[in-house]
Amino acid sequence: MPVVLSVQAAYKRYGHQHLLEDASCSFTDDQKVGLIGRNGAGKSTLCRILLGEEDLDAGEVVQGKKLRLGYLRQHDPFFEGETVSDFLIRDSGQPDWRCGQVAWQFALGDDMLHRPVRELSGGWQTRVKLAALLLHDPNLLILDEPTNFLDLRTQMLLEHFLRDFRAGVLVVSHDRSFLKQTCNHTLELSRGQLTMFPGDVDSYLDNLDERREHDRRLNAATASKRKQLEQFIASNRANANTASQARSKAKQLEKLEFVEVRGEEARVHFSFPKVIPRQGPALRAEDLTIGYEDRDIASDIQIEIEHQSRVGIVGDNGQGKTTFLRTLCESLPVKGGQMKWGFGCQVGVYAQHVYTTLRENLTVLEYLDYQAAPGTNTQQLKDVAGSFLFSGERAEKSIKVLSGGERARLVLAGLLLEQHNVLVLDEPGNHLDVETIEALAAALKRYEGTVIFTSHDRYFMHEVATAVIEVREGRVVSYPGGYDDYVYRTQKEIDVGLRSESTTKATDQSGGASGSKSRGKSDRDLQKQLKSVERKIAKLDDERKTLTAEQVHATEASAAKKIHDRLAALSVEIEALEAEWLELSEAVGAW
Repeated sequence: MPVVLSVQAAYKRYGHQHLLEDASCSFTDDQKVGLIGRNGAGKSTLCRILLGEEDLDAGEVVQGKKLRLGYLRQHDPFFEGETVSDFLIRDSGQPDWRCGQVAWQFALGDDMLHRPVRELSGGWQTRVKLAALLLHDPNLLILDEPTNFLDLRTQMLLEHFLRDFRAGVLVVSHDRSFLKQTCNHTLELSRGQLTMFPGDVDSYLDNLDERREHDRRLNAATASKRKQLEQFIASNRANANTASQARSKAKQLEKLEFVEVRGEEARVHFSFPKVIPRQGPALRAEDLTIGYEDRDIASDIQIEIEHQSRVGIVGDNGQGKTTFLRTLCESLPVKGGQMKWGFGCQVGVYAQHVYTTLRENLTVLEYLDYQAAPGTNTQQLKDVAGSFLFSGERAEKSIKVLSGGERARLVLAGLLLEQHNVLVLDEPGNHLDVETIEALAAALKRYEGTVIFTSHDRYFMHEVATAVIEVREGRVVSYPGGYDDYVYRTQKEIDVGLRSESTTKATDQSGGASGSKSRGKSDRDLQKQLKSVERKIAKLDDERKTLTAEQVHATEASAAKKIHDRLAALSVEIEALEAEWLELSEAVGAW
């Protein structure tokens, strides 16, 4: 397949850090590539370079003539008060019927289309951005951390979409499970170099370990051979009879070179503070109601959480997971019933978006000193900073220059310096790289306190959770199975939903066989009519775009008037067809 985008002999540096150093790679319109790398390695910078939003210090980015690039940004592109429909129309330039059609693929129904985008949760906002991307008909998608803030159900929908998407994809993600499900190539950015591998992320990492071990063995053999040659040369170069042999061996020695073994990068190493293990309930809720002044989110909550348990809070976005956690942390008042922490519980909190509210004028060490428990000395601060990869000059860096992942690491480091026997963590894995998430999971498994957390990272939930609480449809209940059971059930629900969408509407059980056939036939006829109208609208819309472009360059009055009249007629035709499309769409929905 043709190459649609490439970066060649690229150099990019910030201060003393070399993000790209003579790096090259290319992307075709059928590859699904997962981009991995440590926080601060330059993944988002590489995306901006590929998009033309940032320049290289040297080298070039080459765009193919047929490239249609789509980019899922991390930042918020919405205007204040703008509805979902308004945003999609503004961003894509497509008519409202087309925007609604694409939005439906991401379960953005009529009720969502007319809501202000900024009132939606992060996961629903990501769905809106994805719908906007599709409206541009790209042949290469760049998705920067698409799973951040997405619930499990939406992640699975996105996985289905990407697997079926018939074009190229570059996914920047820390979520190894998501990458394995969606990408057939892996691109690693490490120490300024780009390495493309024709396989998924697990295969790449396994291959990387094998290559490192092969190179180590090769270097060991080379070292042994060098030693033999050096001994022979030393023993024989002064002897006239063997001097020529010694010279020959010297030439062999010059040709022997060690292979550079790609060393593993520094890893985060940490443990949460030692706590005195406790028994019995850490938290008890009876007849609890949670929510806000104008509405209840869930009621009649009967929950008991035991000390030393690690409870994962699950549920779709917008169901109330964060509301529940905020109530537990007492940042939201209880609306009804009772909630009580056990005696001696000291609660530490990691909240979503907390890293965005840090005081940017502080350095890493100054922030840690501010967070630390009384009596913490400077060496202890430096030890914790170093374990989170903030050693030496990095510990003196200002917060304002840290990446999102580095800020998230810093907040976690601050938690370690406080004294807590209960941790409430809201999406602690967002913006952390794969290695840091693994280290965090391992540290929480060693922690002898109580952990209540929510996360959309399946690996993290699987590793950490010993119990599950589900927030769904106004209820908060202890889930009867483990996290793997919850994933299995959700996947089954997704599969059933997708199967029902890909066939005709379910038969009316009360209508009998003949009624089912009649109903199926009517539905298929309506679908055909709907598709026919959509094709007519698309054709007329293309003509309107062409005429609009010609109108700009029209110099003769007669030609300009002719174009104007045709555009007016097109508007009437399109308006009538859109009205017909709405009627047919409603009829299909009724069936």
